[in-house]
Amino acid sequence: MGRPSRPSPSPPVEPTPSHDDIEKGSKRARHKSKVPPPPPPSKLWKPWLMPLVFVANISVFLYTMYVNDCPHTSGTSKCILYEYLGRYSFQSFKENPLLGPSYITLQTLGGLDWTQVVEGKEYWRLFSCMWLHAGLIHLLINMLSLLGLGIRLEREFGFVRIGLLYMISGFGGSLTSVLSLARKRIVSVGASGALFGLLGSMLSELITNWSNYMNKCSALSTMLLIICLNLAIGFLPRVDNSAHIGGFVSGLLAGFVLLMRPQYGYISSKHVPEGYQIKHKVAKHQVHQYVLFGISLVLLITGFAVGLQRIRRP
Repeated sequence: MGRPSRPSPSPPVEPTPSHDDIEKGSKRARHKSKVPPPPPPSKLWKPWLMPLVFVANISVFLYTMYVNDCPHTSGTSKCILYEYLGRYSFQSFKENPLLGPSYITLQTLGGLDWTQVVEGKEYWRLFSCMWLHAGLIHLLINMLSLLGLGIRLEREFGFVRIGLLYMISGFGGSLTSVLSLARKRIVSVGASGALFGLLGSMLSELITNWSNYMNKCSALSTMLLIICLNLAIGFLPRVDNSAHIGGFVSGLLAGFVLLMRPQYGYISSKHVPEGYQIKHKVAKHQVHQYVLFGISLVLLITGFAVGLQRIRRP
């Protein structure tokens, strides 16, 4: 018979610390640690508004082409891709090189026309024109910009602030456009003013939240290059650069108001564990942030008030 196996020796049992030991240890830990742990990372929002705006623009363009009905109004011989698109086919290149509807259709559905807005008092066109596009090429360029800029901003700042920013910028672009088109027989449409506003808000967000950026000069130079390239596109034929500039300035000012973040180093009291004491507290916002907020808000309200007064009493 085999020898019975000897049980392996059990590991030494460490004494359980008493309540007093735990309390003393926690006090020593609190005494040694003078800096609380960093606050949790900022919340990222799930974007849904900008994708909804994207779908709305596509839907409005399809409706515009349905109402346009090129084969019925111009004849099948003058419609592009009539064999494949039928009622949704485009006007001739001579009439609309952007692959889209006719001038009359855009005007009827709410395009920005000086006569209709100023003399006809149809102020709703300042908003309706934002959802219309002159053609497929125009639509694709704007929607790519919307997905690139809008979703990124909505993820960081939420749908409320970016939604307000989008509408304010679009309105500012429309207001500037109608003032620059005084007594001209031109219909202006598109979301370009709102999109340039998002671009302007990215610049103001960089400036007002300067302390939160590490590679400041690199970020600023890249942003200025993108802005210059986009503004240069506005000097091409059939492009309303006044809407771009108006939207950009409106978005720039609105960005100082809506996109202000706490400065680097600020820790909210709700993120400081009990027992910690912060000797050098950092203010939530810097002085220049409040100054830019106040100046931008005044300029934005004043600019809109003056612009509306001018179109009401030309």
